[in-house]
Amino acid sequence: MDIDLTWLWVPVTILAAALQTGRNAVQKGLTEELGTLGATQVRFVFGLPFACLFFIVAWTSLGQMQWPGINGTFLMFVTLGALAQIAATALMLAAMRLRDFVVVTVWLKTEPVQIAVFGVLVLGDVIGWTSAIAIVTATLGVVWMAYRAPSADSTGRANWQPVILGVIAAAAFAVAAVGFRGAILSLPEGHFVVRAAWTLVCGLLLQALILALWLRVRDPALWQRCLGAWRVSLWGGFLGAAASQAWFIGFALTTAANVRTLALVEVFFAQFLSKRLFKGQTTRQEKIGMILILLGVGGLLYLQI
Repeated sequence: MDIDLTWLWVPVTILAAALQTGRNAVQKGLTEELGTLGATQVRFVFGLPFACLFFIVAWTSLGQMQWPGINGTFLMFVTLGALAQIAATALMLAAMRLRDFVVVTVWLKTEPVQIAVFGVLVLGDVIGWTSAIAIVTATLGVVWMAYRAPSADSTGRANWQPVILGVIAAAAFAVAAVGFRGAILSLPEGHFVVRAAWTLVCGLLLQALILALWLRVRDPALWQRCLGAWRVSLWGGFLGAAASQAWFIGFALTTAANVRTLALVEVFFAQFLSKRLFKGQTTRQEKIGMILILLGVGGLLYLQI
C-alpha cells in the first residue's frame, strides 16, 4: 500500500494538469463573452455541484463513518486558499486576454519555486537541496520559454502588462496551493481522498458565495449572462472541479512544490492546444525551455520515487 501511495501523486498530478489545460481553454473562450470576472465565477459556481458529487462518491465508496470535521486552522487555510485562487484566476484570465495562450501559461508556471518557499515557511515542508535544484531547473525552463521582448502596444512601447499579470497570478496560485494543502493536513482524521474532496467542497462553496454576492450587487446583468451561458460553463465547471480534485489528492500525498513542479507538463498540453485551437507556433527558444523542464521534472521524479 505504501508503494502505491508513493506513486499515486504522479499520475494524479499529470491528470490534473491535462484537465486544467482544458478548463483554461474553456475559460479563455468565455472571457470574450463574459469578461474576466464572469469567466472566473464560472469556474467556482458551476464547479461546486461536481465537487459535491466527488465528495459523496469518495465518502460512501471508502466506507467513512464520520463526517470530516472543521476546525479553526482548517477554516484559516481554506479561506486563504479560496481568496488567493479567486485573485489568481482573475489575473490569469486578464493576462490571457492580452497575450498568447501558451505564453501566459508558461509565466504562470513560475509558481513551483514560490510554492517551495511558502511551503517551507508556512507548513514546514522539507525540501532537500537536490529536489530544490530540480524545481529551479524546471522553472528556469519555463522562464526561458516565456522570456522574450514584450509585445508593443498601440503607441509602439513595450507592453509588460501580460508578463506582470502572469507572474503575480503565479504568486497567488502558489499561496492558494499552500493554503489548500494546509487545510487538508489540518483535518485530524479520515481517508486522504475524503479529506481532499471535503477541502475542495468547502473552498468552492466559499468562492462561489463571494463571487455570486459580488456580481449580484455590482453587476446583476453579468450574473444573468453567466447563468445564461450554462451549457459551455458546465464544461468549464466540470473540468475545473475535476482538476482541483486531482490537485488536492496530490497535495494530500506530497508537498505542493513537488506536485506543481511535475505539473509543468501542462506546458506541453497547452502547446498542443495552442496549435490546434489558437494557431500558435513553437519556437526554438520554447523547445530549449521544454528540454530544461523535462530535465527538472525527470530529476524530481528520480529523487521522489
